[in-house]
Amino acid sequence: MPSRRPLDKVNTYFILSAHVLAALAVLYLLFVQFSWWSLGLGIFYGWICSLSITAGYHRLFAHPTHRAHAILRAIYLFFGAASIQNSALKWASDHRIHHGKVDREGDPYNIKKGFWWAHIGWVLHKAPNPSFKNVADLKKDPLVMWQHNHYLLTAILSTGVLPFLLGLLWGDPFGALLIAGFLRLVLEWHSTFSINSVAHVIGRRPYSLTNSARDSFITALVTLGEGYHNFHHRFANDYRNGVRWFHFDPTKWWVWTLSKLHLTWDLRRVPKEAIQNAREKVKAELQEKKLRPSR
Repeated sequence: MPSRRPLDKVNTYFILSAHVLAALAVLYLLFVQFSWWSLGLGIFYGWICSLSITAGYHRLFAHPTHRAHAILRAIYLFFGAASIQNSALKWASDHRIHHGKVDREGDPYNIKKGFWWAHIGWVLHKAPNPSFKNVADLKKDPLVMWQHNHYLLTAILSTGVLPFLLGLLWGDPFGALLIAGFLRLVLEWHSTFSINSVAHVIGRRPYSLTNSARDSFITALVTLGEGYHNFHHRFANDYRNGVRWFHFDPTKWWVWTLSKLHLTWDLRRVPKEAIQNAREKVKAELQEKKLRPSR
C-alpha cells in the first residue's frame, strides 16, 4: 500500500484547536454562564449547518438529485462554509472521486486504509492539488464559485462573526461563539465523518454487495438520514437516501417539503422496479454464496 500523504499542519492544528474550544464550551456552560439562548443558537446552527451539508453540498451539489432556488443555494453555501469542510466545489469534487473509486486506491477516504483514516485521518494529511475536472457543471454556478473563491471569508463570517454578534443580543457573545461556533462544529464533524467510516463498517447491504457502503438506522439518526449509505452508493442520483416509508431521512423530507414551496424542483427518484431488482439481485447473490461449496 502506498505511504500516507504528508501531514497537513494547518488542518491538524485547527482541528485540534476546535476540539479544545469545544471542551471549553462545555465547561463554560457548566461553570461560567448557562444561557438557553446560546444553547438554542447552537442547536439551530447544528440543524442548518448539517442540512447545508446533507441537502446542499451532498444531494444538490455533489449529486444533482434536484434543483434549488438561488436563495436556498446561497443559504447552503453560507452555512456549509460554517461546517469547515471546504468549499462546496472541493467537497463535491472529493465526493465524486469517492463514488468513482470507492474502496480502491484514489478514494480520498478509503475505508480499506483503516477506520481512523476514513473518519478523519484523510483530512489531517495533504491532498493532491485538485483539477476540478469532475465538477465542470458546478463551475458554471456563480454562487458556488463565489463561495469557493471567498471560502475563508465566508467561513469566518458564518462560524465566528455571526454567532458572536447574535450573542451580543442576549449578553453572551463568547458563549454563543463557543457553543454555536465550536461545540456545534466538532459534533457536526464527527456526525458527517461517520458516513465515511461507520457507514462503511456497520449495517446491512440490501442493494449492492460490490462495495463496503452499508445501511444503518444508527448512522441515519446522527446524520439527518445519510446513513442509508448502501442505497446511496447504488442509486446516487436519487434525492432520497432512506427510500422506504419508515426510513429516518429528515433531509429527504426537507427537500420534498421545499418542493411544495417551489424552492426545490425536479426531484429525481429511482423507479421502484430498479430498486426491487437490486434487492432481488443481492438476495440471489447471498443465496448463491450459501450454496457454493467451501474449498
